Amino acid sequence: LALLVASIWGINFTVISIGLGSFPPLLLAALRFAIAAIPAFFLPRPAMSWFKLIAIGATLFLGQFALLFSSMTVGMPAGLASVTLQSQAFLTILIAVVALREKPSGRQKIGMLVALGGLAVIATTVGGDLSVLGLAMCFGAALCWAVGNILLKGAGKADMFALVAWLSLVPPLPLLGLSMISDGPEAIIRALGTISWRGTGAVLYIALLSTTLCFAIWSHLLRRYPASTVAPFSLLVPVFGALSAALVLGEQFGAMRMAGMALILFGLAILTVPL
Repeated sequence: LALLVASIWGINFTVISIGLGSFPPLLLAALRFAIAAIPAFFLPRPAMSWFKLIAIGATLFLGQFALLFSSMTVGMPAGLASVTLQSQAFLTILIAVVALREKPSGRQKIGMLVALGGLAVIATTVGGDLSVLGLAMCFGAALCWAVGNILLKGAGKADMFALVAWLSLVPPLPLLGLSMISDGPEAIIRALGTISWRGTGAVLYIALLSTTLCFAIWSHLLRRYPASTVAPFSLLVPVFGALSAALVLGEQFGAMRMAGMALILFGLAILTVPL
């Protein structure tokens, strides 16, 4: 099950790229969460304030995916995005140091430095299919994810399936409004009126498989097994992401990008894999 989740989440980046061929990025994100929010109408609201629920939804979902989807339209290849987004792991630690006064261990410091070095190496490959704006927006998405992680720490032991559904209520309307401002009503109507089977499949994959199904399985695994056993499987997400992008989209990685991606994965392994 852990391998299944890692593969679905990794392939998700390629599916997003396909979906962006049918929808503007913010509209695609809005459709994703509109569908993922449906179970919230049948599940009790998690025991947390509306303020906290909205704050988590605004960072973990709205901010992260508005920036991620947009980055992939302005010069962030899918496979590279799947790796760069994982910088949320060391950003979460950095924010915890500032906001929660947590003290990182020596091992965490080494892992963060290695992963940060990998990002720096990737940044040297800007040009061609990778733009400065695309890389910056993807890094911004990782930062939103990290802030959401910190806010999520205070959520208690809420049922993850219900929590994801209720958090998914936050993004759709703001994303739709932002899409109307950036893309215009005509572009939205045209996208919805000429939707293809590829676009429909991409939305359903992103909403039902990547969001609803995977979070349900992941929360089940975290309840049944120690987090130290489950968490390392998330390292396979960018591996599946890069492989699927190469096989389906024909994405190619030069030596420098491969080195940068390897450093990020190695840094994440230092942070995640128990000794």
